[in-house]
Formats: sequence, C-alpha cells, structure tokens
Amino acid sequence: QVQLVESGGRLVQPGDSLRLSCEASRLTFSIFTMGWFRQAPGREREFVAAITSFRNTYYADSVKDRFTIARDNAKNTLYLQMNSLKPEDTAVYYCAAGVASATTRIPQIRSYEYWGQGTQVTVSS
Repeated sequence: QVQLVESGGRLVQPGDSLRLSCEASRLTFSIFTMGWFRQAPGREREFVAAITSFRNTYYADSVKDRFTIARDNAKNTLYLQMNSLKPEDTAVYYCAAGVASATTRIPQIRSYEYWGQGTQVTVSS
C-alpha cells in the first residue's frame, strides 16, 4: 500500500529555519500533485503548499515568501523549506498525494487521496 512518511519536525525558535521531508513509496511519485497541509490544536487542517507533476507551485498566503516546496522525483521525496518561522506556524504538518491539477482544487483537502501520519513542528522561545 502507498506510504507517505514525513520527517524533520522539531522544536525551533522564532526566526529559525527548518526543512521537512516526505518520502513516498508504492506510488508513481512523479505523476502526483504533492501537498503539505498543517493542523494546529483546536483548528481545522489547512493547506500550506503544493507542487504539481509539472512543478507548478502553490502557497497559502500565510506562508508565501517564507516557505518553499520542492520535489525530487528520483528520490520519491517531497520537501518543505520553512524560513522565518513564527509561533503561529506551530502545527502537525502532513504530506499528501493527489491527482488534482486545477488551481481551484489544489488547496482542497478532498483533492488528496493519500496522507502521511504527520510531523510536529513547534515554534517557541
């Protein structure tokens, strides 16, 4: 079965940088739109960033200019480089895989078929 395994989450201070990774197995990684979502305590899961098979990228307004999504198809791995982290970035970060390519559908949770278990990112001084 398809597996998405996130890693890289940890406790960091405001202003720090962090890179998350998501390793995929048992799927044709290169053809999928890959996304990052996050969920803070007491809040709904929200879209963070996505990258299509054509490497078009999409970002939530809250992370634009601070976060960068990238993919390495040779390694079946998705990345999220997070810079200038803020306390409000604290959340569990999830990797997801789907087949949506329409701009309106990419930020939607229901567009993603496969999900990882998440990795905790805590931004606190």
